[in-house]
Amino acid sequence: MKTAVPCYYHLDVDVSPERVAQVGRILAAHLRYWDLETLVAPVCGGAGMLLTAIDENATDKSLSIEMWWNGQHLITAVGGNDRELRPDQDLRGCLEQIAAMSDGWGCCATATGSKVIWFSQRARSGERVPLVPAPPSPSLREGRPVPRALPVAALAAPAAAEPGALEAVR
Repeated sequence: MKTAVPCYYHLDVDVSPERVAQVGRILAAHLRYWDLETLVAPVCGGAGMLLTAIDENATDKSLSIEMWWNGQHLITAVGGNDRELRPDQDLRGCLEQIAAMSDGWGCCATATGSKVIWFSQRARSGERVPLVPAPPSPSLREGRPVPRALPVAALAAPAAAEPGALEAVR
């Protein structure tokens, strides 16, 4: 059985309209590096929506973005330090779009009062190729015939020298 190699990435960013596209390219590069090419569009789209909404509504623009790959799901989390931000009111439209495009999502508060919004994408079958390979299993093949009794020099002799020499070898 093959087991997936777990992956983790963390990025701290001060969000601004110019940085949203840059963060999307950074996340896409890591997903491609992890061989999760099919998840680039939904993950970068969801993260871009969240960053844009937080930029418009939050007073503290410093964010942490994390991605975890466990072999079946990719979880993307965006955590902000703004205690004033109310995701259920300020980010309602963005969260509705994320809920529609992701396999799962959620929002929670930390002990410090900051908010974390996360969403997950399930990788479909056949995705995420870098798995720990299983050792090759032996295969049964037909054995090769035993070498001929005549020496190679006799087989390599010109056929014109002795008529019928090749037929005698067979």
